[in-house]
Amino acid sequence: MTTLDHFEVNPSKRGTFRQEITITGFGGQGIVLAGKILGQAAALGDHKQSTLVQSYGPEARGGACSAQVIISEEAIHYPYVRKPDILVCMSQAGFDKYIAEIKQGGTLITDQDLVKPLGYEEDFFTIPSTRMAEELGRKMMANIIMFGFFTAITGAVSLDAARAAVLGSVPKGTEQLNLKAFQKGFDFGEATLKGRKKRAMGEATA
Repeated sequence: MTTLDHFEVNPSKRGTFRQEITITGFGGQGIVLAGKILGQAAALGDHKQSTLVQSYGPEARGGACSAQVIISEEAIHYPYVRKPDILVCMSQAGFDKYIAEIKQGGTLITDQDLVKPLGYEEDFFTIPSTRMAEELGRKMMANIIMFGFFTAITGAVSLDAARAAVLGSVPKGTEQLNLKAFQKGFDFGEATLKGRKKRAMGEATA
């Protein structure tokens, strides 16, 4: 089943920024919610155009699902992702299905414990989001941790917009727990980038 959402934004906002993003995993991981939060952060917080196409199998839990998000400063006439600039995989089946579609030079992000990117020879980013959520006592928040990591790594949406979208999308009473999960992922992403920069500087001066 496939459904489409379009987030309303200020139509006067125009430019050249455009990102096509696919988030994939299995039912029960909150993949579609992650896509919704991303789309709302882009539209309501960063005032860009945004669309979300969500696709999932007949199983409510455990079946394959994906969220295709396009963020643009121009009108989006075709809402389906053809070649994702960013591919986020939270299941091995999702990686196996979508990895061939990633744009050359695109960004791959995976759940470290659930995805083994065998055969993928490009650089990629990974985070143990499910394990980190379990350590928080909330396995269902792995998607929010992943979204925080995604925000830090890609810069596709701003930090303020991402935080506001999380607050506006999670169940009442869980806002602070979800913000904690988001920040945990974001901090992990920032640490990852700093570590890479430090290693690159070390290699340059070696």
